[in-house]
Amino acid sequence: MELILKEDVANLGYKNDIVTVKSGYGRNYLIPTGKAVIASPAAKKMLAEELKQRAHKLEKIKKDAEAVAESLKEVSLKIATKVSATGAIYGSVGNIQIAEELAKLGHNIDRKIIVVKEQVKEVGNYKAIVKLHKEVSVEIPFEVVAEEA
Repeated sequence: MELILKEDVANLGYKNDIVTVKSGYGRNYLIPTGKAVIASPAAKKMLAEELKQRAHKLEKIKKDAEAVAESLKEVSLKIATKVSATGAIYGSVGNIQIAEELAKLGHNIDRKIIVVKEQVKEVGNYKAIVKLHKEVSVEIPFEVVAEEA
């Protein structure tokens, strides 16, 4: 089943992408929640015209995302958290903690666009990916350290 996405959907595609999904996923989730519409020939023509008209706006959005990526390239985070005697973290460090640390540095990044690929359950060095645009992403190294008592 071919669908046109009306908003970004994680692990599927970005707004205005034409994607192929299983019919159950499309009919039971994507279409009822307003995340997609059926990609009929008329809908594809409307999408093409709309994309043509918004091309310069999209270019500006991409340039803004590249500027933010440039400002984030030199950022390295140090996240302090509670640690047991064996070096294991109580809970885990995820995108929420990374977004909070970036906010402390003056970068207001939505936590939903931050991806941490591995489980952070111990003290050490890790990497997070910030997906600013479908063509622009930046990798941020971060270190998890024990919180001072």
